[in-house]
Amino acid sequence: MENFIVSARKYRPDSFRSVVGQGSITATLKNAIKNNHLGHAYLFSGPRGVGKTTCARIFAKTINCKNLSDTIEACNECESCKSFNENRAYNIHELDAASNNSVDDIRSLTEQVRIPPQVGKYSVYIIDEVHMLSQQAFNAFLKTLEEPPAHAIFILATTEKHKIIPTILSRCQIYDFNRIKTNDAVDYLKYIAGEEGITFEEDALHIIAQKAEGAMRDALSIFDQVVSFSEKNITYAAVIGNLNILDVEYYFRLSANFLENNVAAVLLTFNEILEKGFDPRNFMGGLASHLRDLLVSKDAATAVLLDVGANIRDQYLEQARAMPVEFLYEALEICNEADLQFRGSRNQRLTIELALVRLTNLTMVQKKK
Repeated sequence: MENFIVSARKYRPDSFRSVVGQGSITATLKNAIKNNHLGHAYLFSGPRGVGKTTCARIFAKTINCKNLSDTIEACNECESCKSFNENRAYNIHELDAASNNSVDDIRSLTEQVRIPPQVGKYSVYIIDEVHMLSQQAFNAFLKTLEEPPAHAIFILATTEKHKIIPTILSRCQIYDFNRIKTNDAVDYLKYIAGEEGITFEEDALHIIAQKAEGAMRDALSIFDQVVSFSEKNITYAAVIGNLNILDVEYYFRLSANFLENNVAAVLLTFNEILEKGFDPRNFMGGLASHLRDLLVSKDAATAVLLDVGANIRDQYLEQARAMPVEFLYEALEICNEADLQFRGSRNQRLTIELALVRLTNLTMVQKKK
């Protein structure tokens, strides 16, 4: 049986053009290589799973390539590129600062820095989770970071830039990585699905990308999980079932009941949701997000703020036409009040039910006014 390789490893970008959602950073790095304006220390900061270590590896590979293409991409044919691709490059060193954070670890690194590379022009030192270094280790690292040998380049990666001492920051070129946009994540998931022969519904991939909250690595992990669950046919129903996400159809149904002042239907729907095991507070947060999406759907200018799949977008635009703006404003206030009251309430279910009754009677109250 062939060994399975997770998508996050199998489809890890190996060139600047394949990096997802970090166009400005990759363009800046490529221009620095093209114009030979390389710094001696870089700091890549940002949330988890957005490509910091990946970009560091691609940068290290590219600056040592002997036959760069016109688009400033590594050739993958020279000895330096081959050794990198086969994980036997001796001029690229990676250190995990989370488990190697002592003064002795840094002293060992600084002694190693003096040795020139055997292949390629630069020795590149990638230090991951650099904020985990101790204060003493940072101090031991300062002098080497400020005046390293000409062949040494340091790339520091961190998710918590604020924990790094200012004297280290002042010696680095700082690149702040953004969270991956939902559409960029969806496009990459589409590409992987095509490569693997997996059928999918686009709305399902949108749910996966939203669940990942801007982390491409998380999106790929969820993708693998759903593929195993759905047997290479990713449907919207399979995704929400596997990830235990409340179907948006419940929210559309509740919105329609609010306008019809149907209290019984609203309470029965809420009871059905609870019986499925969903947390009432998460439900209330989801309802508030749903009402917010209806509000932005009221205007074509703000409809671009909808972060949903194409089919669900059409449902929002259709239901928003029937929703008075005044209702949506007051409904959002009621949801916010219920969320604030929920934590201190002794009868949390009643708190949510009272909010739902107020939402159901809201249009009647507005008509009387």
